[in-house]
Amino acid sequence: MTASTVAQYLAALPADRRAALSAVRKAINENLPDGYEEGIQFGMIGWYVPLSVYPAGYGENPKVPLPFVALASQKSGMVLHFLCFYGHPTLSTWFTSEYKKSGKKLDMGKGCVRFKKLEDLALNVVGETVARVSVEEHIANYRAARAKLKKKSA
Repeated sequence: MTASTVAQYLAALPADRRAALSAVRKAINENLPDGYEEGIQFGMIGWYVPLSVYPAGYGENPKVPLPFVALASQKSGMVLHFLCFYGHPTLSTWFTSEYKKSGKKLDMGKGCVRFKKLEDLALNVVGETVARVSVEEHIANYRAARAKLKKKSA
């Protein structure tokens, strides 16, 4: 799928997936701190720090905005990528703990949460997680994580 807008991305999905991703998108947009933008990034629906705010870009590429959260439909199901977890271990720990309290089963990699249907996802926890990270904090965490990586490779 090569959508260039969120509307195109959603329109190309089967109805059940479109409904699920639309609900997740609504929860993210309702909780998103000021300063992030939404669009298509890496072939997924993404929320990111615009280049006007962080011109260095992702991976120090001034053409790629710094990703925050991404949402996608894949063959095996749907996935939420919390790029904000990298360089922010306390947020990841908080998320896992809150998710357990929701009673829903968490299927998670390092920063991705996989789900087959909307009912599998603790939407309130997703919204609260997004709301917890300001653009400034996300940039600071990202810079700190990059600095650590540079030290390791030196």
